[in-house]
Amino acid sequence: MADKSLNRTEFVAAVAAESGQSQAAVSGIVDALFTVLAKSVGEGTKVSIPGWLAVERNHRAARTGRNPQTGEAIDIKASYGVKVSAGSKLKAAAKG
Repeated sequence: MADKSLNRTEFVAAVAAESGQSQAAVSGIVDALFTVLAKSVGEGTKVSIPGWLAVERNHRAARTGRNPQTGEAIDIKASYGVKVSAGSKLKAAAKG
């Protein structure tokens, strides 16, 4: 696990400094980015930024599980999850 982290405020400040834009403008863009991302993925549309990131909704089929305390069989309903895949540029950046 990473011992460093970058919260939203620090991320916005870093992008603003890198781009020369105001923090308010960058904050609005970050909000819009995640609004569009959530809406698209919620509708089942895959969002892909080649080389960086791909985000898509995936379906989990209904299945039978076990209650870990009692061992009793339980039915788990079908549901949706989110799959996030790192692109080649992001993977290369992580390797250092």
